[in-house]
Order: sequence, then structure tokens, then C-alpha cells
Amino acid sequence: MAGLLDQLRDQCPDKQARPNLKMAGGQDHKWGPAYTAQPRTLIRFVCMQQLPPLPAIAPRSTALFLDFDGTLADLAPQPEAVRVADDLVALLRLLFSQVGGALAIVSGRRLSDLDEFLHPLELPSAAEHGAQRRLADGQLVGIAPPDLQHAIKAASALAKQHAGLQVEIKKAAVALHYRHAPELETLCRQIMTEATRASTGVELLCGKYVFEIKPAGVSKGTAIATFMLHAPFAGRVPLFAGDDVTDEAGFAAVQSLGGSGIKVGDGETVAQHRCASPAALRQWLRKACPNGGLLPENPGLNTKKSFQGMTS
Repeated sequence: MAGLLDQLRDQCPDKQARPNLKMAGGQDHKWGPAYTAQPRTLIRFVCMQQLPPLPAIAPRSTALFLDFDGTLADLAPQPEAVRVADDLVALLRLLFSQVGGALAIVSGRRLSDLDEFLHPLELPSAAEHGAQRRLADGQLVGIAPPDLQHAIKAASALAKQHAGLQVEIKKAAVALHYRHAPELETLCRQIMTEATRASTGVELLCGKYVFEIKPAGVSKGTAIATFMLHAPFAGRVPLFAGDDVTDEAGFAAVQSLGGSGIKVGDGETVAQHRCASPAALRQWLRKACPNGGLLPENPGLNTKKSFQGMTS
């Protein structure tokens, strides 16, 4: 196997990335998850882009935007099983103070979901990819939701036929999750594409094991750009960390404003920086706090068992 790995490293088109070539699913920490496909074993390799180290957070000049799932918190097999590090709320509270309130959560989740996980904090937030927002002064604003009845019926009908599918109905969007039925990706894409075409004022967003029909023209990028027009974000340099393809619009937005995007985990990206995992990102955030925020280096985890939200 070692010889095969070395051979495949040599085939990586990015010579600088060859030392960081990863195998999906191996047990060694340098390699991550192998999967097989019958009748022959298929090993997937990813050339990791080598990106500059993470930028510094300057308390007086940084505007900090953070995705939730896969960024602040690790992804889980079930959305309701997401585990939040014990120190996360305390860390965000310190950071919020440290940057003068110029910190916002930018997520595909519902706003109520975010508040449940981060209780008692109610931070400035862009939920549902920006369709619902809480401003720095606590005011709630949102766009008029599109007519999603056709999309909801189509997604729900498919989910009834396949136990591994889950439908999430938000205020302004509907998402079809197929994490537990990845073999249905093509079918899910087809159904959601047809539903999008049959609806008005919407577009299809493809994320990690999810297809979501949401208002057209709404994205994490537009949400961040809007935040940057108003205090306390205006005039600062924006940083945005996210893990999914749904975060690419956010990366592009902050970089167009002279800031930086931070990709968490593997995958191609327009972001200028990368860190390995949510744990690594949290450690970077701790370093921005006074004395590391006096937070534990290896915090425990707290599962909110009653939470039933979805991820995207």
C-alpha cells in the first residue's frame, strides 16, 4: 500500500501539494476516510491546496464572521447529534467583547437553531444563508419567503419513499438531506432541480449531503456584505471562516472587501487560508482572547439532546 500511496502522490498535478496528499478514511492521522466500491476497491485521494497560515485577529480592526456546522462545531451523522465544545459559548462571548461587537454567525441553519446551540448568547446572525438576519442592535429582519409549496411536496414525497432522506422546512427555504443515503444523490438532485424550475424566485443550493431551495440572490456573501455597511462592522477588515461549498460566496465577498476567507477542512476553495478542523479553528480563536481567554486547551463536549435542527 505504501508504494501505491507514493505513486499516487507523484501523480498529483500540484507538486507543492504532494506532501500533503490525503487518502480519504485511512487510520493514520495524515490520511483521512477510505471508501470502497464494488466490485473493485476505490481509493479517493485529494490534493490539499497549500494556503498561507491563518491571519491574525486585530481587535480594533477585524470584523469576524463564522459559520456554525463544520466550522465552530464538528459535523455529526445526525443533525441533532452535533456536539458543542464546552467552552464555545464562553469563547464567543469573549471574542464578541474583544472585537467590539463586530462578530456575527453566518449559517444555513434557522435562527432559532443557532440560538438553541449558543444559549444564552444572541449574537448578530445571518441565518438561512442570509434570508433571516439579526442585526447588531438585536433587530430581526428578513426577506419575504417565496412560495415553497411545490418544493416541499416534491421533497417530502421523495423522503417518504426512502428512509435515509430528511426534509427540513425553514422560514424561507426547504432542504433535502441525504447524508444517510448518499447513493440517492443523483435522484435528489433531479427532484430538487425540477422543483426549483417549477417555482418562482428561488434557486438551488448544493451543500454537503444536502440540496436546498432558497430565495434567489440570497447568499452568505450578500449577508456579509450587508453587515459590512453598518456599525460595528463598517470600516473593519472582514474575516470569514466556513467549511462547505455554500461558504464560497462568503469567502469571495470578504476577499473582495480586502479581507480573508478561511476554509475549514478539505476541498477546493477560493479562500486564501485553510485550517484542518473545527478544533483547529477554535484554537485560533482562543489565541485572539486575552491570555488565551483562560480557556481549557482540550475542552469537553456537551450534547444538546433535545435539539432537533438540521444542518446545511
